[in-house]
Amino acid sequence: MKIAVVGTGYVGLVTGTCFAETGNSVTCIDINEEKVKSLKNGVIPIFEPGLDVLFDRNIHQGRLTFTTNLKEGIQDASIIFLALPTPPGEDGSADLSYILGVATDLGPILSQYAVIVDKSTVPVGTAELVHANIAKNAKVDFDVVSNPEFLREGVAVEDFMKPDRVVIGTTSERAKKIMERLYAPLVRQGNPVMFMDERSAELTKYAANAFLATKITFMNEIANLCERVGANVDEVRRGIGSDSRIGKRFLFAGIGYGGSCFPKDVQALARTSSDFDYEFKILKSVMSVNQQQKTKMLPAIKAYFKGDLSGKKIAVWGLAFKPYTDDIREAPALENITALLIEGAVIKAYDPEAQANVEKIFGNKISFGSDLYDTIDGADALLVVTEWPEFRTPEFEKIEKLMKNKVIFDGRNVFEPDQMAELGFDYYSIGRQPVISSLKSK
Repeated sequence: MKIAVVGTGYVGLVTGTCFAETGNSVTCIDINEEKVKSLKNGVIPIFEPGLDVLFDRNIHQGRLTFTTNLKEGIQDASIIFLALPTPPGEDGSADLSYILGVATDLGPILSQYAVIVDKSTVPVGTAELVHANIAKNAKVDFDVVSNPEFLREGVAVEDFMKPDRVVIGTTSERAKKIMERLYAPLVRQGNPVMFMDERSAELTKYAANAFLATKITFMNEIANLCERVGANVDEVRRGIGSDSRIGKRFLFAGIGYGGSCFPKDVQALARTSSDFDYEFKILKSVMSVNQQQKTKMLPAIKAYFKGDLSGKKIAVWGLAFKPYTDDIREAPALENITALLIEGAVIKAYDPEAQANVEKIFGNKISFGSDLYDTIDGADALLVVTEWPEFRTPEFEKIEKLMKNKVIFDGRNVFEPDQMAELGFDYYSIGRQPVISSLKSK
């Protein structure tokens, strides 16, 4: 099939590359000339494990091409995906200007029937708005379909090629048959393709992300309570996670969620609810708690140094909002670094993939380590913000020799308190009692 993908951001690039991998001819379209030039030269602007292999293969075999020309890009395409940004506005609502702008441009240049697919995460009713904008100047038949993505950064290629489910919102039988054919290679093992009306599909995406964000936030609230009552959040997590009605995933306590999806989608769903005169109280609490949770470790750090962080060298492990990505959108690391700088601390940070993105924000206000150990050399304390696998089993003897103080503030519960006690570290984590080895040794 001939496919066009408008937008070469995270969703668009993964979508285009993966559909090319299943044998389709895909043209990706973007107005950014420098970006398109780089893509043509084989340079991927994002870090996503496994994407580079598929990207290079499909460019080499001629199934994946790039252009800045919308009319050229959609020529002969039977399916046109809109994978454009929907950033949050000041009131939390999704900004649809990019999508609706392209929809308006599509109308007069459509030369044959096509299925226009909203792949971006969009509010309820967007398919109807897109249809109306195209219809103003369209001279041929077309259908608009809602097909939300459910990609997890770090495993997006696997999620796309082996989806748990595919959600497609359409009331058109013609569009349904085309979308069934498109996704058939990806659901051969029987995972469902779920057809529903457009509005239900649009709401399904927001509902999924809002529920997962709520689940994370609920567990962080339990963790905060554990600290007060003397319980261990890991034990509580195992206790409730074994209940099939609850499940084990998204129950790990930490310093809050970030990224491009959860914060934006929770805000947008709350705003949509407000637009329809419904107060979604749970989502308001989720947003409030998550914002507080991001800097959960700061009071403990300040207390450890008796309220004075001036000149204290704090090493930060992890900058991306989660492992296996260079994405720092809404990353807790940013707020922690900002708060520590305000307190007068000196920051040296390390992340396997995200350092360049963070440097664009902070410049020379902070420094960056070349690896784990270079980062902690001479540090007064270590703050763990992202749970990269390489952080889980470091050489603790080396850490002890390099750091001024044996103290770790673990915002992702990477280490075990018992182990930290045996090694003689002062150790603070989320939802577990602190280990104060320095007091025991006195």
